[in-house]
Amino acid sequence: MADATRTAEPLHPLYRAEQVRELDRRTIEKGVAGFALMQRASAAAWQALRARWPEARSLTVLCGAGNNGGDGHVLAALAAAEGLTVQRILLKEIEALSGDARRAADMATAAGVGAVPWTTGMALEGEVLVDALLGTGLSGEVRGAFREAIAAINASDTPVLAIDIPSGLHADTGAVLGEAVRASATVTFIGDKLGLHTGAAADHVGEHLFRALGVDAAAEADLVPAAERLAVGLIEAWLAPRARTAHKGACGHVLILGGAPGFGGAALLAAEACARLGAGKVSLVTAPEHVTASLVRRPEVMVHGVRGATDLGALPGQADVLAVGPGLGQGSWGQGVLQAALAAGKPLVVDADGLNLLASRFAGLTRDDWILTPHPGEAARLLGCSAAEVEADRPAAALALRDRYGGVVVLKGAGSLVAGPSGLAVCACGNPGMASGGMGDALTGMVAALLAQGLPAERAARLGVLVHARAADLAAAAGGERGLLAGDLASYARILVNPTAGEGDAVATR
Repeated sequence: MADATRTAEPLHPLYRAEQVRELDRRTIEKGVAGFALMQRASAAAWQALRARWPEARSLTVLCGAGNNGGDGHVLAALAAAEGLTVQRILLKEIEALSGDARRAADMATAAGVGAVPWTTGMALEGEVLVDALLGTGLSGEVRGAFREAIAAINASDTPVLAIDIPSGLHADTGAVLGEAVRASATVTFIGDKLGLHTGAAADHVGEHLFRALGVDAAAEADLVPAAERLAVGLIEAWLAPRARTAHKGACGHVLILGGAPGFGGAALLAAEACARLGAGKVSLVTAPEHVTASLVRRPEVMVHGVRGATDLGALPGQADVLAVGPGLGQGSWGQGVLQAALAAGKPLVVDADGLNLLASRFAGLTRDDWILTPHPGEAARLLGCSAAEVEADRPAAALALRDRYGGVVVLKGAGSLVAGPSGLAVCACGNPGMASGGMGDALTGMVAALLAQGLPAERAARLGVLVHARAADLAAAAGGERGLLAGDLASYARILVNPTAGEGDAVATR
């Protein structure tokens, strides 16, 4: 764990839309005019556009109502002032606008930018499209002309810059409200939004750019962020170098319980990942028929073949941390092993069929000393709802699991969430190559290893999720996303938890 002399913990707060609106209101109250903020936002978006597409000579800016549309109008004026051809498409006629949005529209008109109303099937003529249709206030499903315009943007092969948020994406949950823009890049302002980092956001945000516009959100102490985005710098901040006198007994003993008959691979993946993240000793409980293969694959792991819970003996009591679930199965073997693990009185990491058995056989059980790591399907079973309901509001689901079951909860998926005593954290690392079997088993082993080495449960979960996802990104950079295997992650993860090795070495040495 880090001490006071080491790298400061990098913080990146995330807010809900209502909180950002409050920040905006307070900034205006302090003397910054609303239109001045709009001009700052538009200038930041324009600079981002020019940096990414410097050769573009024409734009199409699609403007809705309100401040989001106003940002688009001002950007259109800035583009025209630099000699670009601008097609300005209106989803809300200028005469119906008011306040700063009307002032922005008039500014674009005065700059010589023409304006045409949206019509079904119209051509989008610019080399870059600018989405200024719908802002963060959207809560219901996108309909009518706005939905048509979003569909037209997505049907185009033209790159897209989204202003503040891709239109149609929920700012708090990352869910798609019927139809959402698939942006190449998104520039968001004042306070970064939680919904840009989890759920469907990964398919819609593109490159994420945050611009504070001179607003210091951290100075508003009463506006507690809704979540924190995990930064790679946490690895160095939370993992101190080992003492030169370290020995395996001081680095924690993890017992992996899983590998029911016919499912030995999952538990072995967890054990290997656990060892690579530095657990001093790793033991594996598995069905007897998997012992030989496990020893051949990873002789450093102490493998115990058991026919049932009665064969466990003193094994659970000898470990510092138990990880139960990978390949556990839901039959009598798995039920008995899970019951023994729950009775051992040791810190637990529970995954896979361990979670399914919790939902079906151990309903109502709560503990403060466990870390649960469900994917959306398992989360749905634990909450008694559908996976679609979980995905519709991932932050709420993660918090509900934490409230119902205690401890720390990792809700896996795009933008994995960690819910613990400190609140929510979201991991923006990871890639589609992780959509393959065994990834969750590797995560279980990593989290258990960090817990055994003395990290508090919440930090172990946050850091395990971060290292797991970042290792997958390094593996994908070295060989591509398609065909990425869970077993590929362990060696990259080992380098990540030894920060002096450097990420460049992680790619170069593989």
